[in-house]
Amino acid sequence: VQLVESGGGSVQAGGSTTLSCLVSGFTYSGGCMGWFRQAPGKEREGVAAIDSGGNGTINYADSVTGRFTIAYENAKRTLYLEMNILKPEDTAMYYCAATPIVLTVSPLKARPYKYWGQGTQVTVS
Repeated sequence: VQLVESGGGSVQAGGSTTLSCLVSGFTYSGGCMGWFRQAPGKEREGVAAIDSGGNGTINYADSVTGRFTIAYENAKRTLYLEMNILKPEDTAMYYCAATPIVLTVSPLKARPYKYWGQGTQVTVS
């Protein structure tokens, strides 16, 4: 399984950007996929997750609800994270993750995720 993120960079506060995660070797319909972030000195936190192996339930962290949108495009085998109204506190390394387990409880917890990308930096100023 390979997850390759792209799309990070520097963004002005209030602006928007979209992250992409190219997925290979993982069956989308077989588990759960999500986006996580980690700022310096802080724990990795779940941002958004989609229950791809179940009923497609989407979960967002409270801090991003209404601003971020997670989506998967099957034809391109790509997971997206659209981020709007960005704030300086959104600055972090963002990671794409996947697990073959359908997570019905705590899909925004990092531990159950087996596969991780290398991360892409988003800096909001």
